[in-house]
Amino acid sequence: MNLGISILFRAIPLVMGAVCLAFGLYLLRVDDAGHFVAGHVDIALAGICYALFTTAATIIRQLIDRYRTIWRIVLPASGYLVALITVIWGISIAARGHAPEEDLAGHVLIGVGLISACVSTVATASTYFTFISRNAAREPGSEAPDEVYSATTGRVLIAIPFLCGAIAIILAIVLWTRGDTASWTAGHVVFGLGLICLSLVSLVASIVRQVRNGFGEPERFRWSLVVVVLGTVNILLGLGVLVFASSPARIAPGCILIGLGLICYSILSKVLLLALVWRRQEPLANRIPILPILTALTCLFFSAFLAEAADTDSAFFVAARVMVGLGAVCFTLFSIVSILEAGTST
Repeated sequence: MNLGISILFRAIPLVMGAVCLAFGLYLLRVDDAGHFVAGHVDIALAGICYALFTTAATIIRQLIDRYRTIWRIVLPASGYLVALITVIWGISIAARGHAPEEDLAGHVLIGVGLISACVSTVATASTYFTFISRNAAREPGSEAPDEVYSATTGRVLIAIPFLCGAIAIILAIVLWTRGDTASWTAGHVVFGLGLICLSLVSLVASIVRQVRNGFGEPERFRWSLVVVVLGTVNILLGLGVLVFASSPARIAPGCILIGLGLICYSILSKVLLLALVWRRQEPLANRIPILPILTALTCLFFSAFLAEAADTDSAFFVAARVMVGLGAVCFTLFSIVSILEAGTST
């Protein structure tokens, strides 16, 4: 990877984060419930883009031999800091509880912050990324390299997105038990965010086990299957909400759940790529980055149709605006999978 391409792939997450941030701030110029929710969520999605930037920078700096000890600490730590700020921001908004839109936006921000923490864990797991290609060249059954993190650290890294996903799902269940419309809507969206956290378990586990040379043949496509199932659950749940619920409030969670399922499929591209190239040649591996491009375009085209529908029905407003941010996250994931492809190709 040359310097120019490395700068491009690091710039994509930052540009997409800037788009989310600018769009969210632009929405907040109007003081009503729809703009409040959509604006806050899009701003929070910029945090996921920044966390993906830390992952991109962590891997690229190793590939171009500009990775110093300070980056091993600063990059993941800054991602965790943004995630923490997002969660605290969400808690503060939800705690006010003066209006339904505050309760809804606050809880969704908490879920988005949890995803940012999971993505920052991907960056942490990738701090020894170059050992993946080194281990792939070694004989199966050889020991883990002495230079990488310990088995205990690896288990902790895998546990973090699992814990974040469990917190989000528990929060969603609590919201569902409240019975009001805002909590019902937030519960579905937070549940979908929790499934994204659980999808990132597969990515972190794949990286950790390959860095530690413990990735075995039986699990080659096991992690990919997990992500496919979780993404499909999100999409089917979204379709179920749209088809079987009757309230206009169903539009936002139903459409957003479909978008969250597309993000899961974008994550699949990275998990699948790592599985395909581990200790074997895969000529089609360089086609995998097409998947997040397709999901990003799907989100953006879907957003265009929803925006048109919002002209006559305000129930489509929030979903149309949030889908723009979800499309930006999908395109950011294109950058990450392209970096993975470059770093694992032989």
